[in-house]
Amino acid sequence: MAAKIYIVYYSTYGHVAKLADEILKGVSSVEGVEVKLWQVPETLSDEALAKMGAPAKRDDVPVISPAELADADGLIFGFPTRFGMMPTQFKAFMDGTSELWCLQRLAGKPAALFFSSGCQGGGQETTALTAITQLVHHGMLFVPVGYTFGAGMFEMGQVKGGSPYGFGTIAGDGSRVPTELELQQAFHQGKYFAGIAKKLKGSP
Repeated sequence: MAAKIYIVYYSTYGHVAKLADEILKGVSSVEGVEVKLWQVPETLSDEALAKMGAPAKRDDVPVISPAELADADGLIFGFPTRFGMMPTQFKAFMDGTSELWCLQRLAGKPAALFFSSGCQGGGQETTALTAITQLVHHGMLFVPVGYTFGAGMFEMGQVKGGSPYGFGTIAGDGSRVPTELELQQAFHQGKYFAGIAKKLKGSP
C-alpha cells in the first residue's frame, strides 16, 4: 500500500499556503505515496480577519479535524511564526489531539515542519524547536531536512527563509512572495520527506 502523507497548515496571508502547494508537488514526485493538503480551523472572527487585511481562506483545501491525523502515515505541518512559536490557531488545533495522545495513535509517525516569518530574525528556528514538543509528546519521529538541499542552504546573495529544521519563507510586510529558491527548497522538503515516509511504511 502507498504511504499516505498529509500536509496540514495554517496560513494568514497565503505565504504558508504557497509553500504547502510546492511541498505537495515534491511529495507527489515520489512514487508509492499519496498526498493530501489540509488546513486547520481558523479561530479568529471574520471581522478580525477583515481588519487585518487577511484574504479569504481557500475553499479548495478542506479543514481537518484532529481525529483525521491518525489516517496519515506521515505528517508535514506548516504555520507562520508568532513570537518565536506556532500561532494560536495551530496550537488550538494541537490542543485538540488529546484523544489521539491517550490512544497513542500518532506514535511512530514521521513528521516535518515548515514556516514563514516577518523577517530573517523572526524566529523560524525557535518556532521549530518549540513545535517539536508537540511531536515528542505524541511519540512522533521528527524529520528535519538537515543540509540535504546542498548549495542552496549556503546561499548568501539573497534573502531566504528556512533552516536545517525545516524550510520557509520571509513574508516581510506581507507584500513579499516566496522566491524561486524558497519554492525549490519547499519542493525538496516534500520530496525528501516522502522518501523517508515511504521507507518507514515499507511501500514498494
